[in-house]
Amino acid sequence: MVEHYQPTQEAALDRDCTTLSRHVFQQLQSFGPDAQDLSAIMNRIALAGKLIARRLTHADLVEDALGFTGRTNVQGEAVKKMDVFANDVFISVFKQSGLVCRLASEEMEAPYYIPENCPIGRYTLLYDPIDGSSNVDINLNVGSIFAIRQQQGEDIDQKASDLLTSGREQIAAGYILYGPSTVLVYSIGRGVHSFTLDASLGEFILANENIQAPSHGPNYSVNEGNFWQWEDSVRDYIRYVHRHEGYSARYSGALVGDFHRILMQGGVFLYPGTLKNPNGKLRLLYESAPLAFLMEQAGGRASTGVQDILDVKPDRLHARTPLIIGSPDDVALVESFIKERIREQEVLSASQR
Repeated sequence: MVEHYQPTQEAALDRDCTTLSRHVFQQLQSFGPDAQDLSAIMNRIALAGKLIARRLTHADLVEDALGFTGRTNVQGEAVKKMDVFANDVFISVFKQSGLVCRLASEEMEAPYYIPENCPIGRYTLLYDPIDGSSNVDINLNVGSIFAIRQQQGEDIDQKASDLLTSGREQIAAGYILYGPSTVLVYSIGRGVHSFTLDASLGEFILANENIQAPSHGPNYSVNEGNFWQWEDSVRDYIRYVHRHEGYSARYSGALVGDFHRILMQGGVFLYPGTLKNPNGKLRLLYESAPLAFLMEQAGGRASTGVQDILDVKPDRLHARTPLIIGSPDDVALVESFIKERIREQEVLSASQR
């Protein structure tokens, strides 16, 4: 007697067969040129993720894979060898693709143009090739962050001024988390979805669809070593969570890993400005805006403390911004401390006039 599959088995089988490219087509409900382009771009990003994951898996065994290069990037930060490798991987997988005209990375001072793609490639890929690269040498989580923008105009003078717009102009964003498993999370403005790399198939397979961030969570993620470098309002918030039950400090030194925890479990990640770096250290175009796009799609919020991250317009490609991101209730709580200090300063200024 032949047994029939139960509906739950059919659903599981269908999910196991949902690859990243298939999912993009399902999301767009189209097989037209735009859908084909976006699906192909996501496939190329996935390929870059597979190559980087393979390198990370064997990094300790590969000669000259770990440590610093001895150079600094455009932000004046020491460049690690894995930063260079990952940046080159993204360039390599898109070079002959015909899909994007420009690649902009926090590791490059100016965008990388692919002239042979420009007549047909209508998109720009912005990315952070390895986020949290200081974790590589000690085998902790790292990630890659990406965003896709539709190219505006021909950019004949190669100044990429059309990229100096708000994060609302992003048409897709996501990240790849390299950990016990390799996970790719993306959104094209229709919810947030995660995929896990099945090494036996060489494919990213759908794991979670339409992820929703909890409205409140127990986690707060911030480098408390900078406590005395923050403004009073941020210190007020930290004192608040220290005094109240139900909060857990979780900070790994890798934005993607901390963000993924907040997305799945709820809470808030903070990277505020300091006395040394008033705008913080995170790059708007390559880190803050892509993750803000995802968090808003998942029902969360992302803020500078006084403005939604997706409304911030950069004045240069490598502009930085403070970041408060996570569950809506938790972001609002941090903002309340900031707004209270602003009101106090306004009252004080008014009394001194």
